[in-house]
Amino acid sequence: MLSQRTRYTIRALQHLADHYGEGPIRLVDIADAQNIPKKFLTVILSELSRLGIVGTKRGPDGGYWLAVPPVDVRYGDIVRLTRGSVALVPCASRFDYKPCENCVTQEECRLHRLMVMVRDETARVLDTVTLADPIPLPESELAL
Repeated sequence: MLSQRTRYTIRALQHLADHYGEGPIRLVDIADAQNIPKKFLTVILSELSRLGIVGTKRGPDGGYWLAVPPVDVRYGDIVRLTRGSVALVPCASRFDYKPCENCVTQEECRLHRLMVMVRDETARVLDTVTLADPIPLPESELAL
């Protein structure tokens, strides 16, 4: 499951991507539009600024902007940045691997093999979609 921090980060970056090239956007405007607590958003944007993903300017005409083109920011990158991995369990992580406690050996664990398949499919989707891509409503949502 995605953490609240990851979801806030994605929504903030989506907002900045929607306004790419328009100049600085005030923190309060992002927070209000995306329903993100201002203190939490300040921490997120500060971290993204240090990483060079978000630009920032202080003062009355200041704010935040996406410092890289939206087409260069993949959702998989955002999830890995905020979670460390797209895997649901630590033993299936490619970059943040940790053996599971209280488990059978990895060779015996069918759950491990399943979670590796889930990780690979999740990564395939998240690594092919960027902030520039439209995300259509899934057909299962259309029936609601």
